[in-house]
Amino acid sequence: MEGRRLYPIGIQTFSEIREGNYVYVDKTALVYGMTHADSKYVFLSRPRRFGKSLLTSTLHSYFEGRKDLFEGLAIERLEKEWTSYPVLHFDMSTAKHMDKERLLSELERKLYDYEQIYGRDESAIYTNQRLESLIKRAYAQTGQKAVVLIDEYDAPLLDVVHEEKELPKLRDVMRNFYSPLKACDPYLRFVFLTGITKFSQLSIFSELNNIKNISMLPEYAALCGITEEEMREQMGEGIGRLADNLGVSPEDALGALKSNYDGYHFTWPSPDIYNPFSLLNALADSRLDSYWFGSGTPTYLIEMLRKYQVIPQEIGNRRCVAADFDAPTERMTSVTPLLYQSGYITIKGYSRFGSLYTLDIPNKEVRIGLMRSLLPNYVRHPAELNTLVVDMAEKIYNGDMEGGLCLLRTYLSTIPYCDNTHYEGHYQQLLYVIFTLIGNYVDVEVRTPKGRVDMVLHTPGTLYVVELKIDSSADAAMNQIDLKEYPERFALCALPIVKVGINFDSEKRTIEGWRIEKV
Repeated sequence: MEGRRLYPIGIQTFSEIREGNYVYVDKTALVYGMTHADSKYVFLSRPRRFGKSLLTSTLHSYFEGRKDLFEGLAIERLEKEWTSYPVLHFDMSTAKHMDKERLLSELERKLYDYEQIYGRDESAIYTNQRLESLIKRAYAQTGQKAVVLIDEYDAPLLDVVHEEKELPKLRDVMRNFYSPLKACDPYLRFVFLTGITKFSQLSIFSELNNIKNISMLPEYAALCGITEEEMREQMGEGIGRLADNLGVSPEDALGALKSNYDGYHFTWPSPDIYNPFSLLNALADSRLDSYWFGSGTPTYLIEMLRKYQVIPQEIGNRRCVAADFDAPTERMTSVTPLLYQSGYITIKGYSRFGSLYTLDIPNKEVRIGLMRSLLPNYVRHPAELNTLVVDMAEKIYNGDMEGGLCLLRTYLSTIPYCDNTHYEGHYQQLLYVIFTLIGNYVDVEVRTPKGRVDMVLHTPGTLYVVELKIDSSADAAMNQIDLKEYPERFALCALPIVKVGINFDSEKRTIEGWRIEKV
């Protein structure tokens, strides 16, 4: 362990990472380009735990002229002057779950900290007046224009974004606080804001109409998150330890990291972006786990999926124009903006004709996490189903499809279902969730044409082509496989192919029968 570089788990302060023995992925060339571009008012949107706070802290150190912290980084060659500017850095993550009075008090506390440095104009009473006074005093006392950094600008509003009574109150408080930024333009060197929702969506910058939104600009695609090239260059040691722990080759370990944590794109074209929180945790622990998804319960998201009647198989694979997922969440007419901005779906493709984006679930971690979160919609005891999935996957992995189906039939015939199960598609949705969860252990592709489920499961020794009919027969399911000529499609996979036809009886609420045939 001696001499091993550490992964900065939960550390969002640039100086602490650089002064400690921590891995740092160098984003400073992008930082320099962003701070020397056409606009000095910049906004960046990314999902939670995607490095926004570390980026803001990096800007803080840069504008303070801390050249020592940037030794050996790209910006050291680009920056010649290293001017020290007065920096006003506001972290709004401390202003969550507050009513109007507490929010005002929190803003006043943040201003007070800087007034201890630059003094206070006693005639400035309200928060907007005090912020304006601070900016002007910082400029007057240092001779340098001020830098304003606002991290998680939308944090005070996210909890009430759909509450018609509370949202306007808190929005007015924040709009008032931010209002001096436009009037203080002559005294400002740079203004940077981060958040999850787009600034236009919460209408709190109505006075500041010159903010440059860089969230979907290709040149900043990798500003937050980690690319595969960056990972290979800086984290080879961690990949090697993970491979040893998993008992696989480093390339196989890299493949496991990719399928679990890669796949994000916030513009197109874009390199594949790994979720930094999950990736760093996996390399630090030398194991794979649900780090990002497990760090935040998507209760509100699940409620919205139910409200908009989105079934599991419709969460991903969406095609839409940018305005459809860049829409105001407080006035959204579909769940797409919330899914995208929260990081549960991401850009997977783009068609120039019609400017259509394809959005889908980014990776296995998010897919499995979403399906597990949806289980309470279908069964009363989700923990039992999670156990079944593991046992069933183990049998399939070891070539015992018959044993796996026996387990599933027994489970389905004995579990207490949730209410309102007698509607078309309920069992199809449940079976989709079950077989998608098996994908945590076995490579599986699941589709749900009307009235059936078809899937392809890859194990080290076998490729299973599965057709599941509802209220039909196993013979009909097998005929469907033959009709689609599935085995011919996979003839080049170099694995033995097994056809599996299954019939589910919705009245008995379990599997009625199956046929298994080797090709």
